[in-house]
Amino acid sequence: MRPKTIDEIVGQQHLVGQNKIIYRMVKAKRLTSMILYGPPGIGKTSIASAIAGSTEFAFRQLNAAIDGKKELKIVAEEAKMSGTVVLLLDEIHRLDKTKQDFLLPMLESGKIVLIGATTENPYISISPAIRSRTEIFELHSLDPKDISQALNRALSDTKNGLKKYNVSLTEDARKLLITRSNGDLRNALNGLELAVLSSSSSDDESGKTVIDVPIIEESIQKHNISADKNGDSHYNLLSAFQKSIRGSDTDAALHYLARLILSGDLISIIRRLTVIVFEDIGLANPQAWVHTMAAIEAAEKVGFPEARIPLSNAVIELCLSPKSNASLTAIDSAINDIQNNQTGDIPNHIKDAHYNGAEKLGNGVGYLYPHDFDNDFVAQAYLPDKLSDAKYFHPKGNGKFETALKNQYQKLKELQRKGRH
Repeated sequence: MRPKTIDEIVGQQHLVGQNKIIYRMVKAKRLTSMILYGPPGIGKTSIASAIAGSTEFAFRQLNAAIDGKKELKIVAEEAKMSGTVVLLLDEIHRLDKTKQDFLLPMLESGKIVLIGATTENPYISISPAIRSRTEIFELHSLDPKDISQALNRALSDTKNGLKKYNVSLTEDARKLLITRSNGDLRNALNGLELAVLSSSSSDDESGKTVIDVPIIEESIQKHNISADKNGDSHYNLLSAFQKSIRGSDTDAALHYLARLILSGDLISIIRRLTVIVFEDIGLANPQAWVHTMAAIEAAEKVGFPEARIPLSNAVIELCLSPKSNASLTAIDSAINDIQNNQTGDIPNHIKDAHYNGAEKLGNGVGYLYPHDFDNDFVAQAYLPDKLSDAKYFHPKGNGKFETALKNQYQKLKELQRKGRH
């Protein structure tokens, strides 16, 4: 059922639709090397095959993880003898330097049009040398209409599809198949094929074999939304999880938490919650720190599936809690000053004076011990002279605790200012 021409491709219309970039390249027969990246089963190989079919160029397929320089040489020789070859190189993120160095001159000459396919972000996982010689196109999971269209083609195609089996797919079974595929057309077609081939008896008066919900449930696996814990899609999922909590969208956060739970990656969930409670909630609600750490400890003790319960408690509280990143911006601002050589000498009166000879150097001389004064406070300089007016902490006053901190901070800053002048 793989498309033979660019017009037969299902989905990815932002690239292959009429007058879109790949469509225009094919129609003009002016191909350039490219990298296609996105989740599995969404058309990377199909697009490469269709490009070759639409342009009548020879099409070869290799895998960067398995095939070696020997196989690349064979493709290169073919390109030298017969003209341009479209080479689909699957898992291009695993291309080693030896194979890369062999390929680069072929890409420069145009003898090989490379179409690299990867599920990983090429800006992270692919070498700059390859990236600079290719266009990078992101593919997206197929929507239900695309999957349904492909299923119709498979059921109505006599030569390459399943029409000869005379089957009828119920509407509920179709919906389940589309839902379970989660935008992965290969997964949907594999499930449909298994359902048809394992159901040979006629179930209705027309003589057709009916494919219903129970058959589809047995024929297609539940899609593991984030099976690759090191893949780009998994990091996108973690990013969406944190940003939904930061944005106080409880339902979105629970959605992404559910996807992470189904991936089985408890460690990543715990790490991300630990960051969130200090980065995004911060001083606005210190009680959230206590509750989140308790939820994390409980989740670690019980493991999945029960861990989902304390994790859900923590996520809901974090979403509905007041937010503040004042402590994050404060330390980052201080680090930025130091990285830009804004340091200066530590004032002598607060230098270490616990050794013989320290007083001769002026260390500790003039230091005022705060506990000897009313309210355990006395104004004196603590920052280096060149940074005496530095102000890193900018409390927002989100929540009662941070409001109290803000008032106290401003009061103490004013007392320090008056004490210095």
